[in-house]
Amino acid sequence: MAYPGYGGYGGPMPGMQPQGMQPQGMPGGPMGGPMPGQMGGHMGGAMGGQMVGPMGGPQPQGGFGSYGGGYPGGFGAPPPAANDPMWGYFTAIAGQDGEVDAEELQRCLTQAGFTGSYNPFSLETCRIMIAMLDRDHTGKMGFNEFKDLFKALSGWKQNFMMFDQDRSGTVEPHEMSQAINAMGYHISPQALNAIIKRYNKGGTIYFDDYMACCVKLRTLTDNFRRRDTMQQGSVTFQYDDFILCTMAI
Repeated sequence: MAYPGYGGYGGPMPGMQPQGMQPQGMPGGPMGGPMPGQMGGHMGGAMGGQMVGPMGGPQPQGGFGSYGGGYPGGFGAPPPAANDPMWGYFTAIAGQDGEVDAEELQRCLTQAGFTGSYNPFSLETCRIMIAMLDRDHTGKMGFNEFKDLFKALSGWKQNFMMFDQDRSGTVEPHEMSQAINAMGYHISPQALNAIIKRYNKGGTIYFDDYMACCVKLRTLTDNFRRRDTMQQGSVTFQYDDFILCTMAI
């Protein structure tokens, strides 16, 4: 069931790759070098089943991930097995507190070559990446959240690359609109225009701003979805709750 403001509830991750398609776009893929440490050579195998496919694939039904029952493993779950291909890398960057903050995430993505030939992510973009999955509002992410973030970022990166054919690191406003629609968001032309005005620089949208936009769209949609318990496409926010949902990202 779809609503005027966003895609249907419970849909797959935007652009979720159909079964049988070869994963692309992860660190070590077309745009980036191999991941350092234990992640090198393992990312595709560990996460390939969750990858996001090309934008020419089947239209996804939702504009957000289907997290209904919480994140894989859940909060408070026992530590992952030592043979998890991402665990060693996570612990290497997480520091003594066992969580990743925005500065650690920025260093991680830069050292991993995740952005490839595109400019590295700004600290502000890394902050909102963490906020997307930070339900306890600590400003940091644990291991399961870390893995979920990489899945989402890899899909959005591949979608961006489908439009950025010349690898200039930018897409045009009309391409940005097409990308948003392709991800399953059902928003008005006025809202699309506001997004374009917010995220363009000199008439084009850069990779860092594109990713920031994707994170905010998903986070705000997910916040709205959790409160729309009757699935009517409308909710009533208390002022403090509204500030919490919007200012956190």
